[in-house]
Amino acid sequence: MAVNKTGGFGEMIRTILIAVGIALFIRTFAYEPFNIPSGSMIPTLLVGDYLFVSKLSYGYSRHSLPLSLPLIPNRILFSEPERGDVAVFKLPTDNRTDYIKRIVGLPGDTIQVKGGILHINGEAVKRREVEAFRDEDRFGRPADVKQYVETLPNGREHRILEISDDQPNDDTGVFRVPDGHYFAMGDNRDNSVDSRFARVGFIPRDNLVGRAEVIFYSTAATSDVWEVWKWLPATRVDRLLDGIE
Repeated sequence: MAVNKTGGFGEMIRTILIAVGIALFIRTFAYEPFNIPSGSMIPTLLVGDYLFVSKLSYGYSRHSLPLSLPLIPNRILFSEPERGDVAVFKLPTDNRTDYIKRIVGLPGDTIQVKGGILHINGEAVKRREVEAFRDEDRFGRPADVKQYVETLPNGREHRILEISDDQPNDDTGVFRVPDGHYFAMGDNRDNSVDSRFARVGFIPRDNLVGRAEVIFYSTAATSDVWEVWKWLPATRVDRLLDGIE
C-alpha cells in the first residue's frame, strides 16, 4: 500500500500537539498517574509506589481538570464510592493538595474509634491480627508493627497497621457524616492525618478525584532521579501491576 511521505517542522508540531491533546484527554477523563510520598497508607501503599487513579469511577467535577479549572459545575456522571475504596481527593481545607485515603464512612454514617477499633454506625468493625509488618521507627531502625486484616460491613477486607490501641487518636468522639460527604482514614492508623483531624475533616463529594486502581511502578530508591543506574536494583518487582484493594 502506498503512503504519502510528509515531513517538515509544521508536521512535527502538529504531531506533538495531537499527542499532547490525547494525553491531556486521558489524564482528565480516564486515568491519572500519582505517586506516594508518605507512609500513611502502609501496608496497602508504600512510599515510592506509582499508581493509576481512575477518573471514570466517581464522575467528574472541576477537580478532574488540570489546575481544578472551574469549567464543570458541581459533579456530573456521578457514581457513589463504595465503602473500602482507596480514593484520591483534594484536601478540603485548601482544595489544592492531593490526598489519598480509604473511604470508611458514607453519607449518614456515624464513625468512631474506640480503643483503636473502628466503629461504624455503632458496630465494631471486625479485625484479626496477622503477621507483623516490618517497618522502621523514626530513627530508621527496623521495627515490627502489629498488622491486622480489617473487614468492613460490606465484606471488603484490607490490611491496617496499629502501633498500639492507646495512641492519641485511638479514641475519638462520634463523627456523623453529612449528606454529600465521606469519612476517610489511612491504613497506617497511628501515622495518618485523615478525617479524624480538622485539617482534613469530611470529604465533600466534589473533592473526589478518582479511585486508585493499580500500581504500575514501585521503587525503594532514595536516590536522585538522575541516578538512573540505581533505578533497576531499587525496583520492587513484586509490586508491579498490583491491583489496589
